[in-house]
Amino acid sequence: MRIAHTTAEIRRQLSPLRSRGKSIAFVPTMGCLHKGHLSLIEKAKEEADIVVVSIYVNPLQFGPNEDLEQYPRPFDQDARLCAEAGVDFIFHPANLYPKAGPKITLTVEKLSDCLCGANRPGHFDGVVTVVNLLFNIVQPDIAVFGEKDWQQLAIIRRMVADLQMPIEIIGSPTIREADGLAKSSRNRYLSDHDRRQAIALSKALLGMQELAAAGEKDIKTLKQRAHATLADAGIRAEYLDIRSARSLKNKRKLNKQPARAFIAAKVGNARLIDNMPLPLASDGVKS
Repeated sequence: MRIAHTTAEIRRQLSPLRSRGKSIAFVPTMGCLHKGHLSLIEKAKEEADIVVVSIYVNPLQFGPNEDLEQYPRPFDQDARLCAEAGVDFIFHPANLYPKAGPKITLTVEKLSDCLCGANRPGHFDGVVTVVNLLFNIVQPDIAVFGEKDWQQLAIIRRMVADLQMPIEIIGSPTIREADGLAKSSRNRYLSDHDRRQAIALSKALLGMQELAAAGEKDIKTLKQRAHATLADAGIRAEYLDIRSARSLKNKRKLNKQPARAFIAAKVGNARLIDNMPLPLASDGVKS
């Protein structure tokens, strides 16, 4: 495994491989890797000859009162995990932007008006700006993103389509703890008490899945069930919503179009997000 710290270095390392016809899969991360990230790497290995992982904590996607400075950066541990997982290259730049900040950035319309975008203004503008930059640097054939960040995945897919990028975007299923909690780098912020509380997020989503699988199509009823589960755990949702899986538009009732349930909540010092598909009764329950 090789580690590149500059744009020139990673381009120089990948160029001869690309000229020999090697396919390149890319997994962008902010580091603090866990089993969820490792599942993305495993998927990337299945899809391409060469796997590149970027590790970069992107300041543009953090708000003024968010955890940019506190965000964990255990690079030596991350590098070891990448090596053990069979990663070919790590791209670990010190900074991707000019000292004064970028003068040209991307903006997300409509898809960022809901869910995390509504509560984190400018967040997804920062995400698409850095992902576009990383795509230009690495020039992958394939990029793999986790379904836990479904809104991000939907926005990246739209960016690639709108900008006509020759990159296949692959979504990889959410990896969970044995009790259902979605794997997240921010889980390390949780105290033992917070950790027990946090299970309510996946329980709330599973409760909606069960109702939907039993034939319930009314969105209000599904959400009431989820809010009750959260209330029992002493958690108040930042948002709890059911939307089109493709367009992220609001749904009034479940129908034959794919839908997902989304949730975000502050548990202790950690802001956690999760989502799951909502099947119709004939589809069975999926997690």
